[in-house]
Amino acid sequence: MKSLCTLALIFVTILPGIAQDVPQDKGSTFWRNVRFGGGLNISFGNGYFGGTIAPSAIYNFNPYFSMGPGLIFSYQSSDFFDTYLYGGSWITLANPIPQIQLSAEIEQLRVNQELKLFTGTQSNDFWNTALFLGGGYRTGPVTIGVRYNVLFKENDGVYAEAWAPFVRVYF
Repeated sequence: MKSLCTLALIFVTILPGIAQDVPQDKGSTFWRNVRFGGGLNISFGNGYFGGTIAPSAIYNFNPYFSMGPGLIFSYQSSDFFDTYLYGGSWITLANPIPQIQLSAEIEQLRVNQELKLFTGTQSNDFWNTALFLGGGYRTGPVTIGVRYNVLFKENDGVYAEAWAPFVRVYF
């Protein structure tokens, strides 16, 4: 919990500073086309805590098409389990018009789960792959929408539903 809060503080304070201090060669357009963003999530209630840090970067090839990598670290805990998820993703974004954003994102997560059962503790470590297809409404750097995991399987131990809302921000 303490390390998750520390990582969140680093993400919120240092990453925007790095994004501002990237050297820009006047002859190169590469860094002018890179945008940084990602997600930060904290949820809790009735014996449950969940936190996620997911920084990412995209390269704008043109006003209609962007892609880039992301990192993911998540911790979830309750009276019955502790779960660590970490891995990476690759996102592709298409904007047919400025207000509409379509996305495809492949995500690979390592899952380390400890289940607290009546018969004792059981460890469950595995890899999970997700392929999200989504769409949303975009205004400025913010996109709000929904995505669908086409590789979703019941009881995969990671996602409860194939559909998931999202808020995506890139600066």
